[in-house]
Amino acid sequence: MRTLFLLLLAANLALFAWTRHFPPADGASDPEPGGRQMSPEKIRILKGSELAGLSPPKPPPPAAAAAPAATTPASLAAPSGAAACLEWGGFAVAEAPRAEQALAPLALGPRLTQRRSEEKAGWWVYIPPTGNRAAAMKKAAELKGLGVDEYFVLQEDDKLRWAVSLGVFSSEAAAKNRLETLKAKGVRSAQVGERETQVAKVWFQVRGADAALQGKLKETAQGLPGTEVRDCQS
Repeated sequence: MRTLFLLLLAANLALFAWTRHFPPADGASDPEPGGRQMSPEKIRILKGSELAGLSPPKPPPPAAAAAPAATTPASLAAPSGAAACLEWGGFAVAEAPRAEQALAPLALGPRLTQRRSEEKAGWWVYIPPTGNRAAAMKKAAELKGLGVDEYFVLQEDDKLRWAVSLGVFSSEAAAKNRLETLKAKGVRSAQVGERETQVAKVWFQVRGADAALQGKLKETAQGLPGTEVRDCQS
């Protein structure tokens, strides 16, 4: 019994010494945790009805978005030589097949259409009246022999009967271009004059013409002087 008593006494002394020199961490054996809180007397539990009236917390402001890249207006961003609608003309009805043949190598397919219009012609290229039908027919045969197929012998105009028309034009410049072409073929008696008349004109419209096609179309038009390439009118 004496030995057991001494062992218990030693254990108690050792425990006392341990707690004196190695105190437990805060919160593990803090006798008054409520006293360490901030204003504990203000803390209370809310009821369900009180919770319902509370507004939800506001979310934090989003991070500033990166500034969007500067946009370029569509009118400025359009590449040069953008696809366009061009028309080539104006041709007399009899000259239209020749223009179609000139356009064939471009293989335009459904992009090629025709537009017809009644236009006022103020200038023409012609051979003055020769006096009678026989002389007019002889002059027409000479023209054909020179490779000129676009002509018309006037028979109903009293003042110009038996004159040979070689084309009517809306401008003097176009008429002079036609005259120069005829001279290059050997026609010597033709001349340019004013003539107010309504004529049917054919225009070939090409849609979706990019820069390359526009260049080819203008090059083709050079083979038929007196014509022009311009933006589609309708």
